[in-house]
Amino acid sequence: MTFYGTTASAAGIVVPKNYLTQVGDDGFKKQPIGAGPYRFVSNKPGVEVELEAYPSYWRRVPNVKTLIMRSVPEATTRAVMLKTGEADMAYALDGIDAEGIKSDPHLQVVATKHASIFWIEFTEQWDPKSPWHDERLRLAVNYALDRQQINEAGCLGFCPPAGVIVPRVMEYALQVDALPYDLPKAKQLLTEAGYPNGLDAGEFAAIPGFPTVAEAAMNYLNAAGIRVKLRQMERAAFYAAWQEKKLRGLFMTGAGNSGNAASRVENFIQSKGAYAYGGYPDIDELFQQQAGERDRIKREALLHKIQQLTIDRVMYAPVMDLRALMGIGPRITKHTITDVWMSPFPSYEDMEIKD
Repeated sequence: MTFYGTTASAAGIVVPKNYLTQVGDDGFKKQPIGAGPYRFVSNKPGVEVELEAYPSYWRRVPNVKTLIMRSVPEATTRAVMLKTGEADMAYALDGIDAEGIKSDPHLQVVATKHASIFWIEFTEQWDPKSPWHDERLRLAVNYALDRQQINEAGCLGFCPPAGVIVPRVMEYALQVDALPYDLPKAKQLLTEAGYPNGLDAGEFAAIPGFPTVAEAAMNYLNAAGIRVKLRQMERAAFYAAWQEKKLRGLFMTGAGNSGNAASRVENFIQSKGAYAYGGYPDIDELFQQQAGERDRIKREALLHKIQQLTIDRVMYAPVMDLRALMGIGPRITKHTITDVWMSPFPSYEDMEIKD
């Protein structure tokens, strides 16, 4: 069910065969047909999608009859649209923008509880010629991050500091505390690794859409002597470069697809993962073992061991679990943001709004 019934993969997507055969892939993109509570009306690529309630939906007729979803890349603009009444809901607000909404008595901020997380990748840790092959440098990055302050700045305190790259809300996630912020320890590790004056670590790409989190992480690295410069990228270009292994050195990324600890190990931790830059034979073997293990307790133990190994070997610098901050306008009387477990989106058919 994890594989077929969630966004852990696209394997469970069902489309009407006859219609798809008739119109083809391009035709389906222009006029899609599904089985949900809303049906497609129109689409302006990159701008907006309009949907209308489907009166024969099996579960219930949606309360909100028309949905218009607009693509607005800048969080500040999304927040302004909410304040002016141009939008009733604003997705994934940055901490600074959410702060302004939180202080407005007519608006509210609701935090999701979906399976999303930020972490820093060490792409060259398997290269003996790279400084990042030295575990002490990777550990220095971990001690250099004040995760709680990053959480406060970018997430208003809603995003708990992370100790592993599997979100804590996921099944089989290892519940472990994040490493503490310890600037003297970070600098000591740099010195022990042969960099008493710090090191120039080059560009620091960060997953687009979360500028405050990216800048805060960069500032903490620079303060410790791990000198980086933020590299601005478009979201599509970032994901393409990540999957094609073109991002080098350090970069901060994130993932919010559903699933469980095994699906995260599959994509990001085991050596054959779509987004993995390397791996370890024993972790690969443990991943294969858990995939064939039908005893839930034994499977959990295997997945916990894999996650602990990523900590012991300092494979990553986890930052924090993401709780997307959603701005809610005064017309919405029932937002349903957290009604669906591990989903960042509302249950649209159950939303209620003032006439």
